[in-house]
Amino acid sequence: MFHSLVIAFSTSPRLPMPQVEWSEKNMKYAICFFPLIGAVIGGLFLLWVWLCAQLGLNSFLRAAGCVVLPLLVSGGIHMDGFCDTVDALSSHQTRERKREILKDSHTGAFAVIFCGVWLVLDLGALTQPEALRSFVVLALGFVLSRAMSGLALANLKGARPSGMLQAFADASHKSAVTAVMLVFLVLSVAGMVWLSPVSGGTAALAAALCLLHYRRMSYRQFGGITGDLAGYFVQLAELSMALAVALTWRFV
Repeated sequence: MFHSLVIAFSTSPRLPMPQVEWSEKNMKYAICFFPLIGAVIGGLFLLWVWLCAQLGLNSFLRAAGCVVLPLLVSGGIHMDGFCDTVDALSSHQTRERKREILKDSHTGAFAVIFCGVWLVLDLGALTQPEALRSFVVLALGFVLSRAMSGLALANLKGARPSGMLQAFADASHKSAVTAVMLVFLVLSVAGMVWLSPVSGGTAALAAALCLLHYRRMSYRQFGGITGDLAGYFVQLAELSMALAVALTWRFV
């Protein structure tokens, strides 16, 4: 279990972890720990919000830190997947060509454009809330997005027989992973709704709609999910939750 935890946290290269062998045995329960990465990001997210309040920093600087911090902690791994995915989708090529674009290390124009769009929208959304509860809802959203991603990883069809995501899926104990992801999902949604029935509920609904879009788009455009598509989902879900909270935070 310890090795599985280390492997899970090693997927975020900025989090210092000891070296362990990425064997099938050690990876068996790694997906179970993905939401804990979200918990770490959420904790640092709230620490930054608290620090801004103590120092009297303006909402724009607070929001800028809230945008950048998750990207720094994760090493940009999910944003990389988001950029690769929008590049592939924007190509309007065949399914096989889209898969090739996902694996291409070069950055296309659409990746740069949509990364900029994502950053601007997230920054704008995070300047809106003023209530602390709104930021706690968003912090729980980092757990929720990874619980949903882990649930999809364990249960949805992969687009190709190789790759890091497929390695996790093949090695995982699917019933155990599904059960743990559902627990994290229920707890994070319950916490969000308890903090704010309107704002938290809207954010959870936004994430659920993103999950449905993720499955439909992945199957239709790529024939299944990949690691890049999983990153795309995480970024899309977290942006959607931020926008949902921005629109409803006054109902906290």
